Amino acid sequence: MSTLSNRIQNLSESATIKMAKMGRELAAKGVDVISLSFGEPDFHTPEHIKAAAKQAMDQNFTYYTPVSGYPELRKAVAAKLKNENGLDYDFSQIVVSTGAKQAIANAVLCLVNPGEEVIIPTPYWVSYSEVVKLAEGVSVFIEAPVEQDFKITPAQLEAAITPKTKLFMFSSPCNPTGSVYSKDELEGLAKVFEKYPDIYILSDEIYEHINFVDKHESIAQFDYIKDRVIIINGWSKAFAMTGWRIGYTASNKEIAAACDKMQGQITSGTCSITQRAGVAAYEGGLETVLAMREEFKKRRDLVYGLLKEIPGVKVNLPEGAFYFFPDVTSFFGKSYNGVTINDADELAIFLLENAHVATVGGDSFGDKKSIRISYAAAEDKLVEAMKRIKEALGKLI
Repeated sequence: MSTLSNRIQNLSESATIKMAKMGRELAAKGVDVISLSFGEPDFHTPEHIKAAAKQAMDQNFTYYTPVSGYPELRKAVAAKLKNENGLDYDFSQIVVSTGAKQAIANAVLCLVNPGEEVIIPTPYWVSYSEVVKLAEGVSVFIEAPVEQDFKITPAQLEAAITPKTKLFMFSSPCNPTGSVYSKDELEGLAKVFEKYPDIYILSDEIYEHINFVDKHESIAQFDYIKDRVIIINGWSKAFAMTGWRIGYTASNKEIAAACDKMQGQITSGTCSITQRAGVAAYEGGLETVLAMREEFKKRRDLVYGLLKEIPGVKVNLPEGAFYFFPDVTSFFGKSYNGVTINDADELAIFLLENAHVATVGGDSFGDKKSIRISYAAAEDKLVEAMKRIKEALGKLI
């Protein structure tokens, strides 16, 4: 009999973390590895945010924090949602967590009972289905191919709904595809949800500010479903604060209270210093955020041009985040040095070993046909990486 629980044995390792680890191990052997596997801005946290953290320590913000977060931070979040998104939330509806990942886990564990179904469009972020496993729910996947810009239609959504459906989970801008739902597209989905008042919607908007369509649209803007929407957001991507570990949910008061209760038994409140930095980020304006977004747009256009030059790679132009998710099925069945490529995960390993570029295979994102390439890296690194990828793929026959 195994010592470990079925719960942990059934849980998959994060594919993004696994590939980053493999890349670091290869680099430790002296290999020049270019890592395009992690979803992390390569910019530094802005100075005014770091200054606020230093000041917080000097002012002795070093004690336990309220489980849901400091009131002033939650009020800053509510103000941000009102001013930037036109959404009305009281600060009591905001729960600050140790990263958006914990916010997602809180919401799913508070909503989903064993056997209930959670609809997830594919491709999706790797942790969605794993958190559903922890809740003992059942993931129901809707395929959204590259021909649809990786976005589902209202008809697809309605066809997936059953009497067991409890939750719908998606991200826009999307990780891993960079796809962004327009207001009209979101309204089409919202009209379907209007017919099913017992279904909740988890809207992961962590890449909100890294979009190239000028205005972020939230599905919570439609009043007839707003009370059933749980917004997930945070500071990691927009403010280059990945290591600070801070995110939040915005939801109705019942769900907020449940998330507070859940979090109180697992981690309690988020780091006091980080919370003070979060206040400074939201009150300090978007100047640094917009500058970073412009740099990401330049990189997107650069990598898009280079990927289109690689024979066999099928790629669309993403409208947000900092990823490409190209279809690489044309290389399946091809070989090099006695190694045959059977799927996207094997191709990602092939690129790491032969091009020394770390990407992530699409299987854990719910798409066996594609690999995820992050362009959160310096331009010279991106140019070199695309050159290596092109040369390595050219060896497959």
